[in-house]
Amino acid sequence: MPMNACFFSHPWHTETLGCDPAEPSHWTPPMTTSDARRKNRGFSLLELLVAMMIIAVLGTLGFSQYRKHGAQARYLKAQDDLKIVAEGLDQYWLKNGSYPDFGSFDAMVEANSLLVKGSLIKVGMSSIDPFKQPYEGKSSRGSYELKCTGDPDNPDDAPPFTRTPGQGLTTAPKGTGAPADGGTKK
Repeated sequence: MPMNACFFSHPWHTETLGCDPAEPSHWTPPMTTSDARRKNRGFSLLELLVAMMIIAVLGTLGFSQYRKHGAQARYLKAQDDLKIVAEGLDQYWLKNGSYPDFGSFDAMVEANSLLVKGSLIKVGMSSIDPFKQPYEGKSSRGSYELKCTGDPDNPDDAPPFTRTPGQGLTTAPKGTGAPADGGTKK
């Protein structure tokens, strides 16, 4: 190929760039109208379906993880609620040498309870756990027992648990659905 091959073979080219318009050009012609229409018509149906499937798979994975972590957070909230009441009962015992007599968990957290009046637990604690089940509990002068039924929809990951003085938190072994006498401490 000669050195002065013209790359500008337009009708308006005036040979001022030092090339001869009679020589063969290596310039690519502009797109035709049909080529331009093909480029501007958008995505094909297959491309859209593939993109939608990818979004659906990612959404499903994200939603399942969201539900899993939400259930785990509710379980931790239930453990924390019982821990607060248990610590309030323990503080009452340290001040008075015995636990107060309560026949139910509701009596422990109501506004006129000895625990709330003595500022041993916070005001307005709920007697319903985050799984919409009632907490269970009772106390006598020598002991107390606080229970949560856990997640009724997923008892393997969030089993029932109990709090007692000196033992702390005990949970049921996986798959049993009932608190164990010698459960594991958490």
